[in-house]
Amino acid sequence: MLRFVYIILIQRHRQKSVFSVLWASETILKSPDFIKSNITAEKKFSLITVFIVNSSLDELLTAAGSKFNITAKRIFNVQGGEIDDINIVRDDDVLYVSCGEDFIPKDKPCTRSQINQNSVNSEWITLNVGGKYFTTTRDTLTKKEPTCMLARSPTYFEPLLNYLRHGQIILDANVNAAGVLAEARFYGIEGAIDILTAMADEKELQRSGLVSFTRKDVLKAIMSTPTTSELRFQGVNFVGADLSKLDLRNINFKYAIMRGCSLAGSNLSGCCFERADLSYANLQGAQLIRVRMLCANLAAADLHSCNFEDPLGVPANMEGVNLKGANLEGSIMAAVNLRVATLKNAILRNCILRSAVLAGADLECCDLSGSDLHDANLRGANFKDAAFDLMLTPLHMSQTIR
Repeated sequence: MLRFVYIILIQRHRQKSVFSVLWASETILKSPDFIKSNITAEKKFSLITVFIVNSSLDELLTAAGSKFNITAKRIFNVQGGEIDDINIVRDDDVLYVSCGEDFIPKDKPCTRSQINQNSVNSEWITLNVGGKYFTTTRDTLTKKEPTCMLARSPTYFEPLLNYLRHGQIILDANVNAAGVLAEARFYGIEGAIDILTAMADEKELQRSGLVSFTRKDVLKAIMSTPTTSELRFQGVNFVGADLSKLDLRNINFKYAIMRGCSLAGSNLSGCCFERADLSYANLQGAQLIRVRMLCANLAAADLHSCNFEDPLGVPANMEGVNLKGANLEGSIMAAVNLRVATLKNAILRNCILRSAVLAGADLECCDLSGSDLHDANLRGANFKDAAFDLMLTPLHMSQTIR
């Protein structure tokens, strides 16, 4: 004797970014609304179809999956019990089939949290941020730093959600970077904080009129200025600009803001950097002959393999310069004036410092291994914890006594 059962598809409907599960019951089979629905997914009911009970549960799952165009994995009865034996099925039974989701009683309303907890295959999550709904995946929210979200401004939350998706901060014209930065700090998204801090600083510089010059701006100025005229960039902002491998001789950079600027391989001979901010700048391999760097800030700058020595004997003047944590390894610094300069934790390995003036300089924890300090003036300098390994020439006592 053939047995017939009614199988209802457990199906989630997504409407306006809100997930809900609509359950059909046995009464739907007899209602006019069910007849009008023509058994389609677009209506308010789940899919219902009559099936012949096969000889095995796997065949019934295969038939249901083929009919509903899904991968049917589990079958439940109306009480929510999972069917694991075909012999349990009786004629005219109403069964529920799913792709792996757990059974939810039809008389219990389904909330978003229940959907996210009970779903096995679906990772979609809907967040209510300041009254605006955002639908995303659990993986998007957990693959980076934070996993805790609270109701905040949707305008500032959206760029952070996009950052969690693809790792980039993209702001519309009407979105304030400072506002998004505040949200990033609230959520603790460390990667976004660094990016947004730079963006907020740039916006602040634009508002204050200190827009950073670029390589293109400098090239235009150089090409439009005669070689006989002096080019002046006093007080100009070059933060983060790439000025590497350019001929910038005899330019006035006094008070210029060049933090993080790249000047690697550039010719800076005769330039004035008095009181300029060159912290974290890259000057590797630059020509710094006859430069004037009085009281300039070169903290943590990279001056590896720079040349300060003038063939005509004119020394570079770096009196009072801040070279704390800077790297000057392998630089040629003969006769350079570093009087009362700060070189704490600086790297001066294998440097040529013949006849250099280091009187009163702070050389605490400075690494001078392998350097040539012949005839250097070291009177009054602070040598606490400084390294003098593998010195090319011995130091004479007269070099250090006032």
